[in-house]
Amino acid sequence: MVRASARDEDVLFAARVSTKGEQSLADVDAEAGRSAGLINYLMRDRHGSPFEHTSMTFYVQAPIFVFREFMRHRIASYNEESGRYRELRPVFYVPGPERALVQQGKPGAYEFVAGSEAQHSLVIAQTRRACEVAYEAYQRMLEEGVAREVARIVLPLTTYSSMYVTVNARSLMNFLSLRTKDSEARFPSYPQREIEMCAELMEQGWASLMPLTHAAFVQNGRVAP
Repeated sequence: MVRASARDEDVLFAARVSTKGEQSLADVDAEAGRSAGLINYLMRDRHGSPFEHTSMTFYVQAPIFVFREFMRHRIASYNEESGRYRELRPVFYVPGPERALVQQGKPGAYEFVAGSEAQHSLVIAQTRRACEVAYEAYQRMLEEGVAREVARIVLPLTTYSSMYVTVNARSLMNFLSLRTKDSEARFPSYPQREIEMCAELMEQGWASLMPLTHAAFVQNGRVAP
């Protein structure tokens, strides 16, 4: 997280304007600890708009295929590194041995299992080979004067990119409800592991800023209000 304006107190004064009008200004710096019940009530009964009066900006580095999943969430602002304006670095994601490889079951009711040693070796070898060949082609075109925006078309989805993501707490909870797997969640989610790793780090940063809101989110089944 690179910048934030997000506190549990922000939820309180935004909520209290409904009943107190201008008197809610006195709650701008109120101690949130005394109002955990109000935050929990808002979360439980899904009064979501007070949670929107916050802002967090995250810097994310991840493979391009992860960014495609991020941008399915049209509830954040994104600015990504551009392959038109800078030469992309030879940094690629290669699944580690802890990455489950084999899908079992049908869509909507499946799980991933580890896979064999031979499958892991195959994935690592073929991914590295494809990345090396692709980046060599990319460099060859750049050396011959081909524009970056054209040369980049040969690079694989496993190429790393970077972006800033700016989101409010309500939108972040929606993202987390879909991109993390938790046995206590009211509605099960089955995210791809690579985006879940990003989501877990984002949740840690948010929880440190808004511990009461995060606790209420977890207590109420990880359902976005």
